Amino acid sequence: MKVESFLPDNYTPAEDEPFMNDRQLEYFRVKLLKWKAELLGDSKHTIEGLQDSTRNIPDIADRASEETDRALELRTRDRQRKLVAKIDSALRRIDEGEYGYCEETGEPISLKRLDARPIATLSLEAQERHERRERVHRDD
Repeated sequence: MKVESFLPDNYTPAEDEPFMNDRQLEYFRVKLLKWKAELLGDSKHTIEGLQDSTRNIPDIADRASEETDRALELRTRDRQRKLVAKIDSALRRIDEGEYGYCEETGEPISLKRLDARPIATLSLEAQERHERRERVHRDD
């Protein structure tokens, strides 16, 4: 899937430009759309592969191995399905003008963090606090 964009191919968001200006929003929109297209393409191949591999295997060890592979593939696809939902949510935040800002503090999320994880909804500091709280509650 080709994603159209008005940005030059070598554009990368920079700290010295206004935060979440039109160019940065377009950069992240394109990045998210390409990632989503890649995930959906992988899912399509998986479904086709699962349909093709539905056969009766007489050897019990081979059958068990194939079932394990299939279960692993389905778990991976389920994680990717959840990821597509997060990508859709990030695209919605772009449309609503909320993208790039921490849901907890309202502060800007760093461009480096967004570039590495464009679905991020928390700043690095808020994410670390969240993970510390989870660890404390898990240890209870």
